[in-house]
Amino acid sequence: MVQSGGCSASDSREVFKKHIEKRVRSLPEIDGLSKETVLSSWMAKFDTIYRGEEDPRKHQQRMTASAASELILSKDQLYEMFQQILGIKKFEHQLLYNACQLDNPDEQAAQIRRELDGRLQMADQITRHGGRFPRFASREMEALFIEELRSSVNLLMANLESMPVSKGGEFKLQKLKRGHNTSIMDMGQEDENTLSKSDVVLSFTLEVVIMEVQGLKSLAPNRIVYCTMEVEGGHKLQTDQAEASKPTWGTQGDFTTTQPLPAVKVKLFTESTGVLALEDKELGRVVLHPTPNSPKQLELHKMTVSKGCPDSDLKIKLAIRMDKPQNMKHCGYLWAIGKNVWKRWKKRFFVLVQVSQYTFAMCSYREKKAEPVELLQLDGYTVDYTDPQPGLDGGRTFFNAVKEGDTVIFASDDEQDRILWVQAMYRATGQSHKPVPPTQVQKLNSRGSTAPQLDAPISQFYADRAQKHGMDEFISANPCNFDHASLFELVQRLTLDHRLNDSYSCLGWFSPGQVFVLDEYCARYGVRGCHRHLCYLSDLLERAENGAMIDPTLLHYSFAFCASHVHGNRPDGIGTVTVEEKERFEEIKERLRVLLENQITYFRYCFPFGRPEGALKATLSLLERVLMKDIVTPVPQEEVKAVIRRCLEQAALVNYQRLSEYAKLEENVGRLATPAKKLEDTIRLSELVIEVLQQNEEHHAEAFAWWSDLMVEHAETFLCLYSADMDAALEVQPPDSWDSFPLFQLLNDFLRMDYNLCNGKFHKHLQGLYAPLVVRYVDLMESSIAQSIHRGFERESWEPVKSITSTLPNVSLQIPKVPNLTVSSVNLPQMPSLSPSNWMMANDDSDNGSGTSEDLFWKLDALQTFIRDLHWPEEEFGKHLETRLKLMSSDMIESCIKRTRAAFEAKLQRSSRTTDFRVPQSICTMFNVMVDAKAQSAKLCTMDLGQEFVRHWRQYHSQIDHLIEETVKEMITLLVAKFVVILESVLAKLSRYDEGTLFSSFLSFTVKAASKYVDVPKPGMDVADGYVTFVRHSQDMLREKVNEEVYVERLFDQWYTSSMNLIGTWLTDRMDLQLHVYQLKILIRIVKKKYRDFRLQGVLDSTLNSKMYETVRNRLTLEEATASVREGGMQGISMKDSDEEDN
Repeated sequence: MVQSGGCSASDSREVFKKHIEKRVRSLPEIDGLSKETVLSSWMAKFDTIYRGEEDPRKHQQRMTASAASELILSKDQLYEMFQQILGIKKFEHQLLYNACQLDNPDEQAAQIRRELDGRLQMADQITRHGGRFPRFASREMEALFIEELRSSVNLLMANLESMPVSKGGEFKLQKLKRGHNTSIMDMGQEDENTLSKSDVVLSFTLEVVIMEVQGLKSLAPNRIVYCTMEVEGGHKLQTDQAEASKPTWGTQGDFTTTQPLPAVKVKLFTESTGVLALEDKELGRVVLHPTPNSPKQLELHKMTVSKGCPDSDLKIKLAIRMDKPQNMKHCGYLWAIGKNVWKRWKKRFFVLVQVSQYTFAMCSYREKKAEPVELLQLDGYTVDYTDPQPGLDGGRTFFNAVKEGDTVIFASDDEQDRILWVQAMYRATGQSHKPVPPTQVQKLNSRGSTAPQLDAPISQFYADRAQKHGMDEFISANPCNFDHASLFELVQRLTLDHRLNDSYSCLGWFSPGQVFVLDEYCARYGVRGCHRHLCYLSDLLERAENGAMIDPTLLHYSFAFCASHVHGNRPDGIGTVTVEEKERFEEIKERLRVLLENQITYFRYCFPFGRPEGALKATLSLLERVLMKDIVTPVPQEEVKAVIRRCLEQAALVNYQRLSEYAKLEENVGRLATPAKKLEDTIRLSELVIEVLQQNEEHHAEAFAWWSDLMVEHAETFLCLYSADMDAALEVQPPDSWDSFPLFQLLNDFLRMDYNLCNGKFHKHLQGLYAPLVVRYVDLMESSIAQSIHRGFERESWEPVKSITSTLPNVSLQIPKVPNLTVSSVNLPQMPSLSPSNWMMANDDSDNGSGTSEDLFWKLDALQTFIRDLHWPEEEFGKHLETRLKLMSSDMIESCIKRTRAAFEAKLQRSSRTTDFRVPQSICTMFNVMVDAKAQSAKLCTMDLGQEFVRHWRQYHSQIDHLIEETVKEMITLLVAKFVVILESVLAKLSRYDEGTLFSSFLSFTVKAASKYVDVPKPGMDVADGYVTFVRHSQDMLREKVNEEVYVERLFDQWYTSSMNLIGTWLTDRMDLQLHVYQLKILIRIVKKKYRDFRLQGVLDSTLNSKMYETVRNRLTLEEATASVREGGMQGISMKDSDEEDN
C-alpha cells in the first residue's frame, strides 16, 4: 500500500479503524470501560505512531505544504515548479526571463503572433511546394491535416485577439473575411402529402422541486407559509406548511403537459389571520418557462412581490426537470427563414418530432401552446452546413435544409448546438450525403507594410550574460524549428516523475497547475492531442508496470481519446490519423491489456482492502473497453467473461500460494510432523482461508458485481487448492480420531452462511469427507451409551445426585470408551459448545435422579447438541442424523425406565414388612428418574419434520409417554401395596385381642391385676405410635424428595384409600364381635392421625370422606360409646376428640 503510492494516510487510517472496530465489537462488554473508549485509545495510538515524535504543529504545516500542489498556483509558483521539474537553475531562469522580456505583455503578444505567423507559413509551404507530410492512414487526410493546422492557429488568434493590444504593437490580428453566396435558389411547390398539426403530439413530464424561500423578513416567525405550483392550464399542487422563520420544504410536484414551452407558476402564500378573510394572502410569485434543455439543478429565482408585501427581495430556490418524450429528437431556439414556412427571419423555438418510423417534422412552437405554429416535413430535404448569409442579422452558425425548389436557412448561436441540430436532422432526412462541419480558417493580414518588423533588440547587459553562460542559443532560437512533439513527451515524462514523487497520493493525475502548463504547451506549439495522450499512456504504463498505482479511470480517459481518434470517431469530428499513431496505439493497447489482466490476477495486492476506492471496478470497465476491436462495436460479453475467468483462476492460485507461504505450511514439507501438528496447521490455514474469502466479499465483491458468478468460481477454485492440503492432513489422522471435527465446524459455519458457496463443490466434498466420520461417531456413541446404561444400572446405588451444572467445570466430558471393538483404543470426542441445558439449570437446587440416569440424559443431550451444532447442510442427511438420534434417545430412555422399574420392585421386596420400614432415599430417586425421563423425552425425542413422518413419530413418541405413565402407575401400586402389607401386620397384632380368644382373656386379667399395685402403661399404644410414625416419615420423605407433585398426590390418594379399605374390611370381618378396648384405642388413634395427616398433605376432602371412611368412623364411634360405660372407660381417647381436632 505504501510503496505503490495508491493509498493515502487517510486510507491507511480508515482500514486500521475498520479492522480494530471489528475486533473490539466482537469482544464481551467490560464493566466500567466502553468499547468507544477502547476504539478512541487505539486510534490515538495509531495517530501517535504515524506522526512519530514530530510536533503536531509541524505536521500540520507539512500537510499544508503538500496540499499546496493541488491549488491554483500563481505564475511565479509555476515557474518555480517547472524549474524543479526540468532541472533549470535559478540564474538560468532569470537570464531567459529577462532576455525574452517575459514581463512585457506586448512583447509576449508580438512573440506569439510571430510564432503563429511562422506556423501558418509552414502550412502554406507544405501546401504549395509539396512539403513532407506525416504518413497518414489515408491519402485523403493530407488536405485535412492542413485544415487542422490552420484551425489550431486560428483558434489561438481568436484567443489572442480577445486580449487588449498596446498602441505600439507591431502586429494586429484581423478577422478572416468570409465570402457569402448571395444567389438564392427558386423554390418549387410544396409536396402535397403534408402533415397536419394534429399529427404532431408531444407529452412532457415535469418535476418541480421547491426547496426554500429567502428574504422573507416581514412576517412573524410563527406565521404559516406555503407554496403552490401549477403548469398553466393544468392542476395546482401545494407544498406542506412551514413557519415563516424557516420556509423550507423540499416538496416535489409532478405534472404532465403537451406544451413544449409551458409556463410554470409558483406562488408563495401566508395563511390569513383575519376572521373575515376568505383566502390566504399571496406574498409573491415567479413564472418560469422551462424547456427540456433547461438546467436541472436547483437555482435561485427572484420573485415578483405582491402589493402590500414589504419584502422586496424575495427569492425562491427550486429546480424544474422537464423530460424529453421519445418522439422528440432535438429541440432548442433557432433563427429560421423559408419560402413557404417561417417567412420572416425570426428566432423561434423548434422541436424535431418523429411522427412515424419514416416521417419527421421540424415544428416551431409558441409559449403555452400544445400545437405547433408551423411545421416542415423533412421528407426529401438535405441538410448541410452553410456559411453566414448576408443581410440576416442574428445567429452565429448557419445550416440549411434544401429541396428542389425550396431552401430553409437556420442559424444557431452556438457551434456545438449547430452540430447537434445537423446531426439530428441528418438522421431524420435519411439523406446519403453526410454533413461535415466546415473548418474555420482565418488568414493573418498584416497592417501597413507586408514585411514584418524586426523584434526589439535585447539589452546588451542581458545578452552578454547570456552569452557568457551559454544561454544565447536558446534565447535566439526559433520555436517553429523545434520538434515539439518529442520535446513535449520529455516535459510530460519529467512532470509525471515529479508528480509521483511528491507527498500527495495522485495516482498519476497531474495537479491543476501542471495541467494548465501542459495544455498551453500543446495549444501554442501544435502538439497533436493523440500524440499527447499516447505519450501519457506510455509513461503511465511504465510506472504501473514498475509497481506504482495508477488510477484506471485516468488510463481510461486517455485510452478512450486515443481510440476515438485512431478509429475516426472523435466527438469534435473526423481528424487526421498518422500511421505512427496507429501503430503506437496498438502497441500501447496490448501493453495495457497485459497490465489490466495482471492487476485483475493480483487484485488482492494491487487493490488492498478495496483501495483506492472504486479502482478495481474501473479496471474491469477499462479491460472491457480495451478488448473492443473498434470504438463502436461492443465486445461480446462471453469474450470478456473468458478473460476475467482466466485471470481469476490464476488469482486463486496466486492467493493460495501466498497464503500458504504466510502460514508457513511449506516448512512442514519434508519434516516428520505429527498428525496433531498437521491438523493444527490445517485449522490455522482454514481460518486464514475464511478470512481471505471474507475480505474478498467485503472489499472486492462490489467491483465484480457484474461477474459475481466468476467470483464464486474463483472462491471454489481457491477452496479446491486448500482442499488438497486439507485432505492430506486428514488422511494421516489415526482411525476413529475425532479431533478434526472443529475443522468441519469452522468451515461449515462459514460455507453454510454464504449463499453462493453453500452446497457448492468444496462444500459437498467436505460433507463427503465427514459424513462417514459422523456416522461412525454416532455408532460408537450409541454403543457406548448402551453399555454405560447396562453397567451403570448393575452398579447403581440409587443415591440422588445434584444437578450436573453445579459442578460443570469439574466434570470430565470424555465419553467412556467403547468395549469389544476391533480398534484397540477409541477416543470419543469431547462435546463442543457445552452450555448447560435448561432442564439442568431449572433443577440446580434440587435432587435429581440417579448417577446413571443423569449421566445418560447428559450424554444424550450433549450428543444431540454436538450433532445439531454441526449444522449439517445437506437436508436429507441432516434429517437422517436427527431421526436416528431421536430414535436412539427413545430406546435409551425406554431401557432406563424398564431397568428402574425392575430395580424398584426388587428394592421393595427386600425391605421390611413392619412399621420399622422407612421409605429409603433410593425409592424417591427412582421416582425422580421417571420425572426426569418424562421431561427429557419431550426434549430429546421430539422432532420437527414432515406431516407424514410426524404422525408416525407422534405415535412412536406417545408409546414412550405411555410407557412412563404405566411404569409410574405400577411403581405407585407396588409402593402402596408395601404400605398395605405394613398396615396388615399392625392389624394382625390387633387380631390377638379379638373377643373369645384365650390371649384376650389372659391379657385382660393380667392388666387388671397389675393395675392394683403399679401404674401399667396403656397396652397397644406403642403399636399405634409406631405406625403413625412410619406414616409420617414416609409422607415427609416422599413429599420432600420426589420432584413431581402429581405423582406424590396420586400416591397419597391410593395409599389413603387402600388403608381405609383395609381397616374397613378388618372391621367388617368382626361385625358380630365387640372390639376389645385396646383394639378400639389403637384403631381410633390410627384412623384419626391418618385422616389428619393425609388432609395436611393435600388429599382432597372427597377422597378423605369416602363411604368406607364413614363406615369405619361410625363403627368406631359406636364401639367407643359401648366401651365408655365399661370399667375403665376409653381414658381420653375418642373419635369425637379427633373430630373436634379436625374441625
